[in-house]
Amino acid sequence: MLWLKTILVFMIIAFAEVLHGILRTKLLVPKVGSFRSSQIGVFSGSLIIFVIAYFSIRWLAPKDALQALTIGIVWLFLMTSFEIYLVRVVFKMRWEKFLDSLNIFKGGILGLGMIVLLLVPLIASKLRSLF
Repeated sequence: MLWLKTILVFMIIAFAEVLHGILRTKLLVPKVGSFRSSQIGVFSGSLIIFVIAYFSIRWLAPKDALQALTIGIVWLFLMTSFEIYLVRVVFKMRWEKFLDSLNIFKGGILGLGMIVLLLVPLIASKLRSLF
């Protein structure tokens, strides 16, 4: 049952991130440009993911830190697959542009967002156990 819940929460995250991307494109890109908007989006998107994880972690109920980290690994795999699908199939973007968004030396910080996605179930689990 945990894996079904993990996938369901991921679907909520993916939906929220798609809405986030649409709003970012409509509201932020015209003001700061696409590249800067993407950088800002990593931070606001990470916050969205954290909020969803924080409020869903008790329902997910990982039994220990390893299980919480495993949820993060599943989310990371699913999000990476989803991102590649969007980039290559929907938006027909070149691989170089996608890889640049992951390359911190070229200003891309999507990789940091992916690390957040990986660790957020563990962090949310620890925080929820405190409160």
